[in-house]
Amino acid sequence: EALATSTNTTMSTLPQIIPIEHASAIIQWGTTAIFTDPVGDAALFAGKPAPSIILLSDIHGDHLSTSTIEALGTDAPIIAPREVFEKLTPALAARTHVLANDESHTVLGFTITAIPMYNLAGPSEKFHTKGRGNGYVIEKDGVRVYLAGDTAGTPEMRALTNIDVALIPMNLPYTMSVDEAADAVLAFKPTQVYPYHYRGTDGLADVARFKSLVAAGNPEIEVVLLSSWYPAR
Repeated sequence: EALATSTNTTMSTLPQIIPIEHASAIIQWGTTAIFTDPVGDAALFAGKPAPSIILLSDIHGDHLSTSTIEALGTDAPIIAPREVFEKLTPALAARTHVLANDESHTVLGFTITAIPMYNLAGPSEKFHTKGRGNGYVIEKDGVRVYLAGDTAGTPEMRALTNIDVALIPMNLPYTMSVDEAADAVLAFKPTQVYPYHYRGTDGLADVARFKSLVAAGNPEIEVVLLSSWYPAR
């Protein structure tokens, strides 16, 4: 099956993914720095570009830290689901736009759509219930980036189209296994995929196995493994 991708996109023009740690990253898109779930010591962000937009996905501590956001010293607009918004300080809430699943908002020329982010029925269902958190598709000039957040390989993920860059979690029991993640990625066929958020109760997921599963299923999908998601302490 042909790889679904934007016709005007090449690898060299795709947004750059800058890992911070676990779920925290910077999507460097031209001169725009989109921060995802910034948590941890502010020193982790030293020397990095200042945030242009901040995306928050969930209420858990590895995704939400009001003190970290405040320490960034920015007035960048924030996008968050309702339950995250309700945990923000008044100052942070004042610059936050609330998005429910499937809603979209345009900021700084980027259209940001909230994608349902949840666990499927079973033992993990309790960790992330449907409607509480958001994954995001960020789009500008025909380029589309998918930030999955804490999620299983849901029907909504598998139905995505024309994704150029995807950040996909794989950490049991909180999100999904390496095999489930690979199967979902093969279903929606992003041009480029970054495993992130892959520290679980048994340590780090086998992202090399994920890469080999995706390559076996569709060698046109580029899997980018970055060890810097989990810097040595």
